[in-house]
Amino acid sequence: MSTTTPSIDTGAAPMVTRLLPWLPIMVGLAVLYVPTLYDLFTGIWAQDNQFHGPIVLAISLWLLHRNWGAMEAASMGSQGSAWGWPLVLFALAGYALGRSQGMGILEVGSVIWLLAGVVLLTHGASGLKAQWFAFFFMLFMVPLPSQVVDIVTMPMKMMVSYVAENVLYALGYPIGRNGVILQIGQYMLLVADACAGLQTLLTLEALGLLYLNLVRRDSLFRNVGLAILIVPISFTANVIRVMALSLITYHFGNEAGQGFLHGFAGMVLFLSALLMIIAFDSALQWVERLRQRPATSLQKA
Repeated sequence: MSTTTPSIDTGAAPMVTRLLPWLPIMVGLAVLYVPTLYDLFTGIWAQDNQFHGPIVLAISLWLLHRNWGAMEAASMGSQGSAWGWPLVLFALAGYALGRSQGMGILEVGSVIWLLAGVVLLTHGASGLKAQWFAFFFMLFMVPLPSQVVDIVTMPMKMMVSYVAENVLYALGYPIGRNGVILQIGQYMLLVADACAGLQTLLTLEALGLLYLNLVRRDSLFRNVGLAILIVPISFTANVIRVMALSLITYHFGNEAGQGFLHGFAGMVLFLSALLMIIAFDSALQWVERLRQRPATSLQKA
């Protein structure tokens, strides 16, 4: 008669051991920022032009998790830095002021300084360096003051409307424009903030910078060149979205333009931006190869 001893899975034990010292920090973060997250999800993040906020938050948390091993490896054998305390105190002061005065840029932005301070206290400058992009990426979820957004958004919408009108007119469509209102056929479309606003531009900027971080090019020429090109790429993607909505409305009616296909146009925005980023990255790679190719004609001479 044989007996079998049940196996005990100890794989979770090291993870629990590693997370245990962080339990008070996680509880403190939850106490501070769960109400903030509730206000964001039921308020500003529920708006069409702020839908990128939860996406940026999720990607930032994934980046922190992705770089966690590198952070621990970089800080191995080194002590935490007391310089983290000024960051923590600055973050708590910003949170208190932002929460009490309804200033989202301070309340939400304080979590970046707080996390950076905690990492500096526990893992030192080398650990903070390993997580720098995750903290930088979080900046794109911080809500900007409405006055700044309104001032920047209107000229952007005017430019996007102007380019979309001229391109469609050159293609033979009956289209006219009055400010940010496009009239194509019998339909009139208002170019809204969600279609060509500052927040959309920042979302596409975040997409481009995330691409740069994930592919991790060693070439300074390609990294700097693509970072500069992200701005015109974002503008072009906004124009493509407005043109797509105009064509959908013209060919399929106003209900299609404001219904499911309106969301499809949003997918076109990000897909076109991503394809242009990859295309320009490939073009920069080709240019770099031309620059590095030996000048055979000079050698023959």
